[in-house]
Amino acid sequence: MLRSLRFAALFGGLILSASALAADIDAASYGYPLTNPFEATIATTPPDLRPDLPLDDDINQETRSVRLRPEREFDLPDNFWPVKKLTYRIATQDKAAPLIFLIAGTGARYDSSLNEYLKKLYYKAGYHVVQLSSPTSFDFMSAASRFATPGITKEDAEDMYRVMQAVRAQNPHVDVTDYYLTGYSLGALDAAFVAHLDETRRSFNFKKVLLLNPPVNLYTSITNLDKLVQTEVKGINNSTTFYELVLNKLTRYFQQKGYIDLNDALLYDFQQSKQHLSNEQMAMLIGTSFRFSAADIAFTSDLINRRGLITPPKYPITEGTTLTPFLKRALQCDFDCYITEQVIPMWRARTDGGSLLQLIDQVSLYALKDYLHDSPKIAVMHNADDVILGPGDLGFLRKTFGDRLTVYPLGGHCGNLNYRVNSDAMLEFFRG
Repeated sequence: MLRSLRFAALFGGLILSASALAADIDAASYGYPLTNPFEATIATTPPDLRPDLPLDDDINQETRSVRLRPEREFDLPDNFWPVKKLTYRIATQDKAAPLIFLIAGTGARYDSSLNEYLKKLYYKAGYHVVQLSSPTSFDFMSAASRFATPGITKEDAEDMYRVMQAVRAQNPHVDVTDYYLTGYSLGALDAAFVAHLDETRRSFNFKKVLLLNPPVNLYTSITNLDKLVQTEVKGINNSTTFYELVLNKLTRYFQQKGYIDLNDALLYDFQQSKQHLSNEQMAMLIGTSFRFSAADIAFTSDLINRRGLITPPKYPITEGTTLTPFLKRALQCDFDCYITEQVIPMWRARTDGGSLLQLIDQVSLYALKDYLHDSPKIAVMHNADDVILGPGDLGFLRKTFGDRLTVYPLGGHCGNLNYRVNSDAMLEFFRG
């Protein structure tokens, strides 16, 4: 699939080698129906255009936990025992097969909807599959992160690598022929750094690595998402909150349908109804979801490290303690606030680091430019209308990856990953 999508360009009488060109898919031949990037991000692909996937009952899978005992000065209160072990999910074939690790996006657990979709896609294709939480998720920060301050991508990759090794050690019965790696959104950035780490550690010798909608400049991506919360939305005033507006729309939608159907196709169907969200409302919904992820990260990092920025260091937290006041305080801290107040101070203390610009270079794909340019096993799939991209990001990807980059014209942020054209291309890449 990927090979057939790549092309040679005739320009000024010269034929340019396909190996030097990214595969840019034109909208007409692509066929993805959602032209609004916000709508694609939220509603994803219409159900009839998704691949046929196995049911959970048809997958030989198990949810397991590993205890990594990260060494750090402080730890979670005793009543946080459910997340003192890191939970993951593994699906295995009944014969020798390649194993593919899936890394979830910002704040997402191993069982996020996209990780579940990717698991079913690759399992049906004959792979063993391991689903892993993002280093920015509450459970990973609690159980597997040495510093519980995600955002320094190299350190996050070190933690993720230890998790992968622990998972393999816990499943010696799984007959693995080769190791593969993929991730979506922030998980794709993590995958790039994990692959780079493995070049020296050689624990897995990943045969192929696929980055799905990665942030190029991490700071640009989080700034884009933070700005969405500031969108002015018609209908919101002092007496009507954004959440009430959306809830009222959903209520009217279900009343018109005559029943409540919370299936995977809900948001797409909802967006086709009279109650659909406007552009401003969709932007606010995406931004709000991201803000909650940022708040969760800021709260957890502050609590574990006893920094006192959100939760007083000696405040007694028990099973009955209400966390609402701390959530409200955390929601006032966007990602820029989290980086400024928690990430940069820790980075400077550990590495004698310098300015914010230096940190941005170290935690983004820029830091791996030469490695990514020279490594034929790593490819990227992205969307031209992805809301996390900034000026120059696609240019960097084109120059760095060449024909290992596929750019789709539509899809928003990860909205087209469950489109059949994309799923076929992902499978084709790993089949090689």
